[in-house]
Amino acid sequence: MSEMWVRQLYRGVQGFRLHTATLASEINTAEEEFRTLELKTVRQEKRTMRDRKLTPILPPRYKRQKLDQNWGNVWPTARTFHPATVPFPVRQGYPATGQPTPDKWGNAELMKIPNFLHLTPPIIKQQCEVLKKFCTPWPAGLETPAKQNKHFPVTVSINSYLHSSPSLRDARARIVTMKVSVKSLELDNHGRDKLLRLVKDHHDPKTDTLTLVADRCPLSSQNRDYCTYLLTVLYTEAMKTEPWEHEKNVADYERYVWEGSLSEAAARAVFSARDDSPPEHVINEYAKAVVELHNEGEDDSSVSRYRESVLKLVGLT
Repeated sequence: MSEMWVRQLYRGVQGFRLHTATLASEINTAEEEFRTLELKTVRQEKRTMRDRKLTPILPPRYKRQKLDQNWGNVWPTARTFHPATVPFPVRQGYPATGQPTPDKWGNAELMKIPNFLHLTPPIIKQQCEVLKKFCTPWPAGLETPAKQNKHFPVTVSINSYLHSSPSLRDARARIVTMKVSVKSLELDNHGRDKLLRLVKDHHDPKTDTLTLVADRCPLSSQNRDYCTYLLTVLYTEAMKTEPWEHEKNVADYERYVWEGSLSEAAARAVFSARDDSPPEHVINEYAKAVVELHNEGEDDSSVSRYRESVLKLVGLT
């Protein structure tokens, strides 16, 4: 029992000594790390600078482009103007007093406007070659404009507008223009006269074309349907004959008509009095001169043509 007590006492003494030694070492370390007051400046050794590797500055892209490059790879789609990519000089903007027009570098005017650098002639040709496989051959029998107008007498024109703005809508895109050849409607004299009275200034006498323009609806498809409706109504009204129209006599005609007129009866009387009947083209020329003189009015040219036709009709040269 006494031996066990001695051992425990010995272990306690050893632990106390170890703890005392640890405290002493910590105190010595703290004294060594305490900053010393320096009253005199001591020169420090110069540190050697590391060599910095400078990154080489490459020239602009337009100086590194080849002459035989494919421009479609450089500018494939629509994008904002970039001066370092375009290999030719471009100037845009209002020049200052005594200064030339601003060049392409730092030019905000070139960046504001849309450009078509992605649609150069070689690129358009290349794209057309790709789209050829989706196209059908031109129909046979439509080689000339005359044949096209014969088979397709109605022409509908619609305009689409593409611009840079917050909205893709354009009020002008709703306007629809429909052109129809009056000859293709196959109207008689009564129907043609009535149709021309209804359309008034929408008929072009030089080309004999009826033009209808619609812009009252918000969509172009609606305006196209409205033009079709107008053409249907005009044709129906022109072919319609009212009962009071049969009471119309020659004095009520708005334009002079050669068939059944007194001039035609007088010309027939002259034909019968002559031994030889005049050629058909002489009669047609006289009828045309008489109609022009009554409908268009008298002037030097119309009176001169009428005189020459009368002399040919009676056989005087």
